[in-house]
This record gives sequence, C-alpha cells and structure tokens, in this order.
Amino acid sequence: MDRTQDCGSCNRGSTPLEGARNMNLNTPIEEISGIGPGFQNKLKRLKIKTVRDLIFHFPHRYEDFSNFIPISKVKINQVCTIAGKVLDIETNKTWKKRMYITEALIEDKTGAIKAVWFNQPYLTNTLKKGSNVFLSGKTTIGKNGIYLSSPSFEKGNFSSDLTHTGGLIPVYPETEGLSSKWLRYILKPLLSQLRIEETLPKSIIKEYNLMPLSEALWQIHFPKSEEKAQQAQKRLSFEDLFFIELFVLRERNKLSSQKAAPIPFNLDLVKDLVDSLNFKLTNAQRKSCWQILKDLERSQPMNRLLEGDVGSGKTIVASIAALNTSKAKLQTAFMAPTEILAKQHFQGVADTLQDFKLNIGLLTGKQDKFRSKKLKNQTIEISRNKLLEKTLAGEIDILIGTHALIQDKVKFKNLGLVVLDEQHRFGVEQRARLCKRQTKLIPHLLSMTATPIPRTLALTVYGDLDLSLIDELPKGRKKIITKLISPKERNKTYSFIKKEIEKGRQVFVICPRIEKKENEEKKNSWSETKAVKQEAELLRKEIFPDLNIATLHGKMTPKEKEIIMRDFSAQGGSASGGKNKKTDILVSTSVVEVGIDVPNASVMIIEGAERFGLAQLHQFRGRVGRGKHQSYCFLFTDSYTQKTKQRLSALISSEDGFALAEKDLKIRGPGDFVGGRQWGIPDLMMNSLKDIKLVEKTRQTAKEFLQQDPYLKKHPALQNKLSQFRQRVHLE
Repeated sequence: MDRTQDCGSCNRGSTPLEGARNMNLNTPIEEISGIGPGFQNKLKRLKIKTVRDLIFHFPHRYEDFSNFIPISKVKINQVCTIAGKVLDIETNKTWKKRMYITEALIEDKTGAIKAVWFNQPYLTNTLKKGSNVFLSGKTTIGKNGIYLSSPSFEKGNFSSDLTHTGGLIPVYPETEGLSSKWLRYILKPLLSQLRIEETLPKSIIKEYNLMPLSEALWQIHFPKSEEKAQQAQKRLSFEDLFFIELFVLRERNKLSSQKAAPIPFNLDLVKDLVDSLNFKLTNAQRKSCWQILKDLERSQPMNRLLEGDVGSGKTIVASIAALNTSKAKLQTAFMAPTEILAKQHFQGVADTLQDFKLNIGLLTGKQDKFRSKKLKNQTIEISRNKLLEKTLAGEIDILIGTHALIQDKVKFKNLGLVVLDEQHRFGVEQRARLCKRQTKLIPHLLSMTATPIPRTLALTVYGDLDLSLIDELPKGRKKIITKLISPKERNKTYSFIKKEIEKGRQVFVICPRIEKKENEEKKNSWSETKAVKQEAELLRKEIFPDLNIATLHGKMTPKEKEIIMRDFSAQGGSASGGKNKKTDILVSTSVVEVGIDVPNASVMIIEGAERFGLAQLHQFRGRVGRGKHQSYCFLFTDSYTQKTKQRLSALISSEDGFALAEKDLKIRGPGDFVGGRQWGIPDLMMNSLKDIKLVEKTRQTAKEFLQQDPYLKKHPALQNKLSQFRQRVHLE
C-alpha cells in the first residue's frame, strides 16, 4: 500500500516540496520533489502537467469541519472535530466480510470516544498510542455506543496549523489512486513557498474590490471562512471572465485587420434560387441571408455564427451563401463534424443547387464523390488524388467534408468561404491553413449551430462572432408531443409505438452507452444505464420480434454507418408493406444528435433521459417531426429527483430551444454547453457565466482596456497571461 497516498505520512512538520521557492508556474510536475512517477501519471489523468495546473486545480466543494467540540458534547449523526490523545489502537480482520477494521480510543479532558476505519490497517503504525490527534467526521451509533466513522485525521495540538481537519476542508475532483488528502498535502507547502505574481492591473482590483491573486489562491484551497472562500471564487471567476473577454475581443480586432476577397451580392442569382425552392423561406431565414450576403461584400473576413433551432433551415441559408460565392469565381469549403452528416450535406446541397451548374465534391475519410455539371448532375465516385487536383485547379466550386478538409494535402485555388457545422472554435490560423496559396487573403467564415446559446455565452465564449438568429420554424410543422414515461408505462408505450410502425413510421431509440460494463451483465432491471447493444437485443427478442431493428454507434466503421443510415433513411418500414424492407427501429447513441434528417421517423425514445442536458434532449427531439406526420418524443427515466423533474418538465412544456438553453444554464451551468469545456475553465469558475450583469461589466472593462492599449504593451503581465490562455484554448 502507498502510505503517501493515504497520507499516513501527511503529518505536521513534513516538507514534501523542498526547493519550491525556485519553482515557477511553468515548472513541470516531474521537477516537484515528493511527486514520484506513479503520482505524476495520476496527475496527468487530471490534465495536471505543471505547477500552474496543480494550483489551479480547484476544490469543487468543502467539508465543514469547523465545529470543534469536547468529546463529552458529541451527539449522534453530528459532523464535528475533536482533539485528543490516542489511548489505544488495534486492527482486526473480520473473516466473514474479509475486511480489516481499525479501532482507536481517543480521550480528551471531558471523556473518550471510539474512531473506526475500514481497510486501513496501516493506521496502527501511523496513530500510535500517546499521539495527539485531531479527528473530523460524522458520528454514528453502534451496539457499543457512539463512534466516529472513518474520520479524517492529522497529528498535532491546538497550536498546529491544520490541513485536513478543524475548518473548511477542500474536496477536489479526484482520480483513482489520487485523493483529496494527498492533494492537500502537496498543495499547502507549495502555495506557502511559491511566489505568485499578480496578473490583473491594480486599477481593476480596486474597482471590483478583488483579492490579490496570491491570497485568492490560498483562500480557495485553504479558506479561513466561508466568506473568504466566496471572495476567492469572486476574484478567480472575474479573472477567467476578463481573460475570455480579452481573448475574444483581441480575436475580433485581429480579424478586422485581415483581408478577404469581397464577394458581390448577386441579387438576381439568389432570387432565382429562392424561387426554385419547393417551400417558402421564413422571415428569419431571409434576414439571416441578408446579413450574411452583406458581410461577404466586405473586404474584411466575415466571422458569423448562424444560430437556429433544430429543423429551422440553416443549411439552405448556407447553400445560398455558397452559390453566391461560386458565381464570384471563388470556392467554398463546407465542414461537418461526422461523415454521416457530411454525406447528408453533400446530397442536400447538391440537390438544392442542381440547376445552377456547379461542381460539388465530397471528401471524407475513405470515400470521395463528385457531382459534375458536365455529367448533368450525376454523382460519381472519384479518387482522392483526382478530387484534390480538381480542388487545387479551382474546378470544385463547393467541397464538402469532415476535418479532412484542413489536412495539408487539401489545397484550394480561390477559397472564399468556409462553412462549419457544429464546430465553432475556428480561428484565423486554421483559416490560413485552408488558404495555403493565398497568403494575403483569408476566407469568410460562417459557423452554424442547432444548440441555442444563452446570452452570457454569446458575450464570452462566442464573443468574437457576429450572430444571426433563425428563431422560427418552417410553417406547417406540427408540435412534437413530448411525454415522461415511468417504468410501469413502458408496455403501454411499446404498444403505441407498434401501431406507429404499422402505419409505416420509423423510430429512434437513444441510449447513453454503447454497451454495458462487465459487472452489469448479470443485472436485469429497468433502472440500469441503457446500452445500445443490449437494448437492441432486448427489443429484437422480447418487445418487437417481427420488426427490423438496427444499431448505430461511434465504434462502427464509416461504411457500416453509411449502410445503417441509408437503410433507415429510406421511406417506409418493413411493416408498411413497402417494396424494400428497411429499418423500423434504430437504436443509437448520441451520434444522431446532430443533423440526421429522416422525415419518415415519427417517434423518438430517449432512455436514461436524466443523463442528458436540455439542449441535447432538445436536439434529439428534433430528429423527428421533420415530415408531415404527427411525431412523439418519449422520455424514459427512473430518476425522480427534484432536479430531474425540473429539467424534464421544462422540455415537456416548451419547444423553444432558446428558452430551454437559458433554463439549462440556470439548472446545470454553462460547462455542459457546446464550447464551454474547450476553454478549460474550472467548473467552479463557470458558474460566473450565469451572471449577465457581471459578464456585461467585465466585457466593457476588457473593451476599454484594449482601446487604451490594443497590444497590451503597457501591461506585460496581462500579455503573458493572455498568451497562456490562448494556448489553453488550443487555437495556436
């Protein structure tokens, strides 16, 4: 057993970090005395590689062990801290449960109490008879009276500087073999010896009444009081917000100094396309088209996010922009997050623009296609080399694909527009990589998302983007009926689903996992976490034995996914008597969350609905209701906590994705939204993004700072921190 891990040696007077005064924030953890190779690997699992990573690994909660009481005053079920002497300690093994039980008798001037630990036999060598100790934990009652159950402990007396007991004790995000106690043992001497330079200007610290950075870091790890912990959180939250705002505003300024090819607004061409559609554009689509096409006319690169609810028609808006670009003799790169979606976009864009004599290519991992204007819009397979040659020669008007588009081998002759679907953090450097032959011009950028973004995120994480909103659905769409289904209502719901399939409809079933873990195989309960493979097998054998059921998940090959989606996307299920037997039910992971378009699907089942965020649930629901049939979304859950009811009730009562996004922000926090995790901001700090007034004020402060000092030459500490922040966002 690793005694250091369990902190048998984490006692007063130990100095695990000799030489910490010579360290700085960039010092690798390998150079920290007292952290061996084993712990280095465990720390790296938490993405801790440097001293900076370690001290910015913040607690996610605190244990309140500040209640010091005499042993004679201890009560049942009380969280408290006692100080006393070890009168006796011994460890015995229980043969029935094969467990070590360590019992110690602790005495102070008022009485004595037992402390009990399980499977920690080394404690008999750590807490020896006569030792002065502090114990913090919860009391319970046994057959021999009150005792402390598995309390935290440390040696010392009342003059000691306590770390693990006797106050607000930090509890950290952990990993296997790396406990909060070990982290406290390492962090306390490190913080006490490390010299930490201030990063914020004095004027900002004074204006916002903020703690100095060094004090804030100490108080967030080892707070003297709850008030001090809150003040530390305020300081560190503000700092992260401030640097996000500096970052995105600098990105805007940097982009405005770049040059792009102006693309004239070809009004007659756009009118011809709009008139050729078999539906009418919504007012929101028209407004978004206008904003985008006017941006393209400028000689500065467009940087716009097209935000629209599921099924609101973002792709047609992007297609209009791509057509306008192609008629200006410039090319468009259209990037999708998955091969399935890239192929769907290829088919949709090519069909929409088939009357306009364009060459459109599809570039994915293993299969490339080409629709040629010379071949009367016939789609053919093409070799990768041939497609790359045509792209470089400028013969491809629109190239659609996955991230393969930004590989070094892919080169454009005249790239004018980049369209990104559901992948927004795409900076100036990445655009420049797409324009390898055009060093002076970079393309315009249009990002698209079906995840509605709360206002605070729009001002921070997406603050470098201009927003276009499609906040209305095409006319004629029927409201999707959403219901919460309890375990006892399953059979009734399955009967309803069978009737829908008999009408010719199709069904999605979403599960949180691909397959069960080994230790779950023997269970047979509806309360298990549903997995695609096992759920599909259950449906085939017991629920719908006469139907065609397929599975889809991320571990499949692109070819397998394509076949599955091709069969499911075909009109008419097998039970409808169609000419081709196609898939009736598709059991899938969240891989279908984005962009899959199957108008014939009318039922969405979401297993373990409580495990998904509102924004994600709303996107799942948006996979149905895309045709003329009445559609349904059934939320299957075994969780009845207040938080689950609150979230799922919000989904049932509203189809407004923007309203749901704001509710999800309040309930779950911004880290679960698209883009939130990429910034590497601790969960504790992300909560500040719920405060719209703080966000707006911080943004204004950052803007004023950059107006006075655009390159931060007068503030080298800010400049250095911003450079580090930039690397953290992975945009270099």
